[in-house]
Amino acid sequence: MSKSELYSTSKGRSLQCDLSNSIYIEFREYTWKFSITDFLVFRKNLHSVNVKELLFNLSDECDFVSLQHAKLSSSVTLTLCDLIQLRELVDGTKFSLELVSMIHEVLGDYEVV
Repeated sequence: MSKSELYSTSKGRSLQCDLSNSIYIEFREYTWKFSITDFLVFRKNLHSVNVKELLFNLSDECDFVSLQHAKLSSSVTLTLCDLIQLRELVDGTKFSLELVSMIHEVLGDYEVV
């Protein structure tokens, strides 16, 4: 299966598979596969976490955040630092998807040599 890299950081990377129309997020030891719709839901869930509130809350339960894949019953527990790094990766991925989409709109089916 051919995958092309969309975006990468020091903590992870995102890939797009045109054959399955999927987005893969590799972050630390986790790998998630998303449809475009599920990816956008996951991004929305990431941004629904109030990081500022968690930073100023001194209770131990605010040191970690649990996230869930849109279609799976399992969840992932991340530190606040991990959450911020994952947001960076997911936001960069969304930007790359939008950029590729705009390029295709402008260039159509032309190949860049």
